[in-house]
Amino acid sequence: MSLRTRVSIATAAGLLAAAAAVTPAAAYDDWDPSGGNGNSHHNSSGGNGQGGNGNGHHDQRLYEGVVTADTLALRSAPNRGSRIIRFAHRGDAVKIFCKTGGETVRSNPLWYLLTDGTWAWGAARYIDNVGPAPRWC
Repeated sequence: MSLRTRVSIATAAGLLAAAAAVTPAAAYDDWDPSGGNGNSHHNSSGGNGQGGNGNGHHDQRLYEGVVTADTLALRSAPNRGSRIIRFAHRGDAVKIFCKTGGETVRSNPLWYLLTDGTWAWGAARYIDNVGPAPRWC
């Protein structure tokens, strides 16, 4: 195994570990401190489903995208040699946690870490942003 491959794997493992460490913080956004009785005022965004930080602005931890490839392999690391976790299809809406550099795919070196059910990497070449560009991992 080449040094480049080992460094890529180590980097991906570190990014996945960091992403797993912040998962409970992302889950906190849906927490209802009223215990489910509907009396909570933690989201004043008008109930638009955008995630709440109390001031009506979009939750900046997750970004949105749409798959443009007929079938897109979502992987365990930001390269085409890593294990396929699942597939996404043209028109699928995806939630993007962050972006990072990885193996270049059709002149685009960016990969997105997706959070839809599983944490998986998708080549940004085949995912169009909806709204602001994702932050760096």
